[in-house]
Amino acid sequence: MLSGLERQPYDPNLLVGFDKADDAGVYRLRDDLALVQTLDFFTPIVDDPFIYGQIAGLNSINDVWAMGGTPVTAMAITCFPKKGVDFSILQEIMRGGLSVLTENKVALVGGHSVDNEQIMFGYSVTGVIDPNHVATNAGARPGDVIILTKPIGTGVISTGIKFGKASSEIVAESIATMLTPGKYAAEAIAKFDVKGATDVTGFALLGHTWEMACASNVTIEMDSARVPLIKGALELAASGSLTGADKTNREYVGHEVEIGAGVDPNLVKLFYDPQTAGGLLLAASKGKADGLLTELRINYQRAEIIGRATDRGVKAIVVK
Repeated sequence: MLSGLERQPYDPNLLVGFDKADDAGVYRLRDDLALVQTLDFFTPIVDDPFIYGQIAGLNSINDVWAMGGTPVTAMAITCFPKKGVDFSILQEIMRGGLSVLTENKVALVGGHSVDNEQIMFGYSVTGVIDPNHVATNAGARPGDVIILTKPIGTGVISTGIKFGKASSEIVAESIATMLTPGKYAAEAIAKFDVKGATDVTGFALLGHTWEMACASNVTIEMDSARVPLIKGALELAASGSLTGADKTNREYVGHEVEIGAGVDPNLVKLFYDPQTAGGLLLAASKGKADGLLTELRINYQRAEIIGRATDRGVKAIVVK
C-alpha cells in the first residue's frame, strides 16, 4: 500500500521504515534510545468479545516485541456500528484489550472510534529499544537457522468457527496459541542478540518468510515436516475452510517460492494461511540456535527449527 509513495528526504534517525516490510518502524531519539511504532486492527475472529479484545491487543503489541523492543503505550482504534449491536459488546472488547495492556505494563493513553457496520479493533503501540540491538527482516545471514516460535493454523480455524466446523478442542488450542505473548521471544532476541526477526501474521508463514528472504538477500530453505501445526488445522484446510487471503498471499509471494513435489498440498494451504497473533520467525547463527531454542521452549513448547538461510539462488524460498 505504501510502496507507491514518493520517498521522503533522507533522515539518518529513521532506522527502520516501511521499505523492507518490517513489523514496526524504529526512530532514533539518541544513541541509546529509539522509538518503536506500529498499528494493527482487524475484524472479530472468535465469538467471545472479551477474548477478541485480548487477541487484538496481543496482536498489536507483538509487532514491537518482534523488533526486540519493549511496548510502553497504546492507543485504541475501533470501528463499531452506532445501531444494531449492543454497546456492551464493545465494552467487553475493550475490557479484554485493556486486560492485556495492563498485564504487559502498557499504558492506554487514548484512542479513536469510527461508526462502521463492520466491527474492527486494535491498537497503535509505541515502544522503546536500544538502537544498537534492533531485530529486522533484513537481519538473516547465510548459514543462519530459522526458528518459528508458535504453530500455525489460526486462519483456517477462524473460518471453521464461522461455519461451525471447528470443535471446541481445536478452538481452545487456537485461542491459547494466539494468547501466548511475544514478550518472551523479545527477551530471547535480546539475550542472544538475534538480528533477524519478524512475526507471522496476515501474509502467512510463506509471505513473511519471503519478506525476510528478500530483505536479507538470502534463500530460505524450509523443512515442511518440521513446521508445527495447531491440532485440527490440517484437516480443516483439507475440507476447504480457507480464508480469502489464501489466494492473495499466493499472489503476494508470486513465483519466488519452490514447493517440492512431495509436499502435501493441504499443508501448503496452511503455509499461505493468514495468522493472528502468530509466532515469531527468527534467524539465528548456528552457534546460538540450540541455546535460543532451549530458551524459547520454556514458554513456547512447540518452538521449532524449520529451516535455514543460504546464499540466495533463483528462488527466495524452497519448501521441501
